[in-house]
Amino acid sequence: MIEQKSLETFFGIGNHTSSRLLARFNIHPTCRVGELANKQVLDLTAVLSDMKIENDLRREVLNDIKRLKETGTYRGRRHALGLPVRGQRTRTQVGVSFVPISCLSLRPDLATSLALVHVVLVASGDFVAGRIKTPVKLNRMERRL
Repeated sequence: MIEQKSLETFFGIGNHTSSRLLARFNIHPTCRVGELANKQVLDLTAVLSDMKIENDLRREVLNDIKRLKETGTYRGRRHALGLPVRGQRTRTQVGVSFVPISCLSLRPDLATSLALVHVVLVASGDFVAGRIKTPVKLNRMERRL
């Protein structure tokens, strides 16, 4: 388990892949990393260098999400709004689907759009004493906050 757990620390290698790698090179799962022979270490590093793991995989996932957003697909819009993408329930599990106010510093796109709406309302004179005089159509992102 020690060697298997050390393989699983790489992003993109899970339980199944690590156990298959250990079986491929006849390494016992409870073997420690220091107990491996040089040939086994070289074989593992050769296989890991051919696999897409860590930063390469992260970059690919981010590019896929960016492509979905740019093409305007349903999944891309859900990613952009910070809502669940894979069909999870949002009617009762609101903690999952809403961005808290404290996250605005992490999401500058939300903060700038809300600041822009506030500036427009104040400049037009519609925002008086914390209330809006005339109803304003807000988009979905602004309504959530």
